[in-house]
Amino acid sequence: MEDCAIILAAGEGKRMKSRGPKVLCQVLFKPMLEWVIDAVEGAGVPNVCVVTGHLHSEVESFLDDLAKAKQRTAPFEHVFQEEQKGTAHAVMMAEQFLRGHSGANVLVLSGDAPFLDPQTIRSALAEHVEQGRAVTVISAEPADPFGYGRIVRDSETGALRAIVEEKEADAPTKRIREINSGAYWFRVDSLLSVLHNIQNNNSTGEYYLPDAIRLLLSRGQRAGAFLTGDSNVVLGANDRKQLSELNSIAKRKVLLRLMADGVDIPCPDGILIGPDVTVGPDTQILPGSILTGRTRVGAGCVVGPNALLEDTTAGDCCVLQNVQCRGITLKNGQMPEPFTTLRA
Repeated sequence: MEDCAIILAAGEGKRMKSRGPKVLCQVLFKPMLEWVIDAVEGAGVPNVCVVTGHLHSEVESFLDDLAKAKQRTAPFEHVFQEEQKGTAHAVMMAEQFLRGHSGANVLVLSGDAPFLDPQTIRSALAEHVEQGRAVTVISAEPADPFGYGRIVRDSETGALRAIVEEKEADAPTKRIREINSGAYWFRVDSLLSVLHNIQNNNSTGEYYLPDAIRLLLSRGQRAGAFLTGDSNVVLGANDRKQLSELNSIAKRKVLLRLMADGVDIPCPDGILIGPDVTVGPDTQILPGSILTGRTRVGAGCVVGPNALLEDTTAGDCCVLQNVQCRGITLKNGQMPEPFTTLRA
């Protein structure tokens, strides 16, 4: 049986003050949910179930369109969580999906954490399987752990002993920097064995997934935490300020990657490039340039100043200054007239 993933995408995100679903808010022109799906698929986990809730029809329509764009052989599975009663309750909505993957492992993660990467997912799974665990939490050590659940380990073995939430932590526990990212690898059968034993006897009346870990530990099953070196994996966005911060982090990552590949970006200010854009070596990108979607730019080009390229393919040695190109293909050496708009 193949491993699978459940993506939690039901939240409303009131502080975002958006007319649309929170998980469809964009980081570098790409919905956060799509970032998460790409990471999961990139890790070699194609079987995905998305738990929808607030404005679920919009999320489900997006998933159907995305599946077609990716040319998947089957659409993404999704289940509806009518009332948002916590992360464990969301997983309960996907119980039938889980039972269809008995004997495998399941990754449970949030649909609004765009920086969890395929390598971290794969490495956490490898450790999870190698150690024979019922659950492995993906953890991180941010500069400021305030507000996150702390990872408490056994002082001798390093095994996971507990996840202690901020409001329940004593002073020594609050000094722990390692925190829960909100992403977990579970053995499917282990998760199913405790899922309906999770209680909501807390101040919010909700069912929380970390309680599944507590129950598994109480039954003598093995639990651990995989510590990633990238603290950005825990980042999400609850409001527009945090969304802007995610965009800044993503922008820097993309530009650094391109420069490492030989792209000349003499002044990064005022340049926005989506995460799925590719650019050849010795191409120069000048201020005011925006490259989005599946744009492909060859080697030795000049892009900008003030160029907008959307889903555009440009060959080698093109010069694209003060132009807008949408969905077109340019041959090697083409130089569209400045101040023109070209559409497919």
